[in-house]
Amino acid sequence: MDVRNEVQAEYIAVKALENGVTIIGLTRGKDTRFHHTEKLDRGEVMIAQFTEDTSAIKIRGHAVIYTKHGIIDTIVE
Repeated sequence: MDVRNEVQAEYIAVKALENGVTIIGLTRGKDTRFHHTEKLDRGEVMIAQFTEDTSAIKIRGHAVIYTKHGIIDTIVE
């Protein structure tokens, strides 16, 4: 069995509260780079995973992020 498929990495769920929420995956390593971008419209949900290749996830727009550490609302005041 491939070891990469057995990675038990942390997941987050992102629910868009407006159209055009952007989710950007950032790479690991010496130079952090963008490696994946998704756009969500209001009501859409994406489940993302931190992996051997993904060290950070950047979210732009009004969304709610669900993690094992709690719930984060990105509302801008």
